[in-house]
Amino acid sequence: MSRFRKRHPKAGAPPGTLMISESDAKPRVTYMAYTAEGSIEEGAVAQVARLRQLRAGAGTLWVDIQGIGDEALLREIGEIFDVHPLALEDVVNVPQRPKVDHYDEHMLIVTRMIRMKSATVLDVEQVSVFVGENYVLTFQERHGDVLDPVRARLRKGTGPIRRLGADYLAYALIDTVVDAYYPVLEAIGDLLEDLEEEIVQHPRQSLLRQIYAARRELLTMRRAVWPMREAIYSIVRSEEEDFSAEARVYLRDTLDHCAQILDATESNRELVTGLMDMYLSTISNRQNEIMKVLTVIASIFVPLTFLAGIYGMNFADMPELHYRWGYPALLTLMAAVAIGMLAYFWKLGWLRREDA
Repeated sequence: MSRFRKRHPKAGAPPGTLMISESDAKPRVTYMAYTAEGSIEEGAVAQVARLRQLRAGAGTLWVDIQGIGDEALLREIGEIFDVHPLALEDVVNVPQRPKVDHYDEHMLIVTRMIRMKSATVLDVEQVSVFVGENYVLTFQERHGDVLDPVRARLRKGTGPIRRLGADYLAYALIDTVVDAYYPVLEAIGDLLEDLEEEIVQHPRQSLLRQIYAARRELLTMRRAVWPMREAIYSIVRSEEEDFSAEARVYLRDTLDHCAQILDATESNRELVTGLMDMYLSTISNRQNEIMKVLTVIASIFVPLTFLAGIYGMNFADMPELHYRWGYPALLTLMAAVAIGMLAYFWKLGWLRREDA
């Protein structure tokens, strides 16, 4: 599938090579800085030098970069926060498999954000989360995300998000990305229910295309959730100190969400397989009904063709040809044969629907 065609540098390129495409969105950098006391500052970054001041300040800093279409800017941000070149390469050369990488100055968590683009098409985007001592960096491929609930919690001070550190903020971001899978699964589930009803009532070729599209999107979900669950599990069980014990407790809840989403995804994939079998079975039954009707029609016309063939021969010594009522009598005989065969087929049940 083209959406998983990874962008990678040419063979032999040095480590840390960034592959920037002209179609990539230009970076839009915003930040939110807060302390345990509740003070918060947020805005767009006009000059990257401002990030140096923010990093040197007290409290926790969240810098959000939406768009990866400026290599110089990304490298400058990477220099400010001591981002490892290999980690920055994973940010740009998308898509990466969801994973967790530990570096000296930070931890990199690669996730996939999924939203519904249309009824059968998903919008899949990589979100890379860097967790440092007092900061969190998020790199997104495009503008727009599902992280507004986290921003609202920071502004309102809901829950312990201001009181706890950068690790809790990283948990909140990852948990929000994972929770955004639920409405996607619900939409796919509703679609499958509608498809099931349509297959029973009005099976048609377009439904099969929708079934295949749903199966493709469920495979996309599985590719995102399965490694994501492994990544979160590695954080929960890791002996590294990037996440505090308190933050790990919350991450276990996200791990449960991943398991639930994965179970629902597998259930829907089994349902898709059942819908394919149902569609093929329904089409086969309809074809059998059509063949049965055609066979009945052909069976009725066999004796009629036989009679017409006999009296269509040009023999002089055929006494019926000279009878005044011969032609009406033949038509009456043919009608009687057809009606008699129809009555016989009805008695056998060949002309009645199976669900009647």
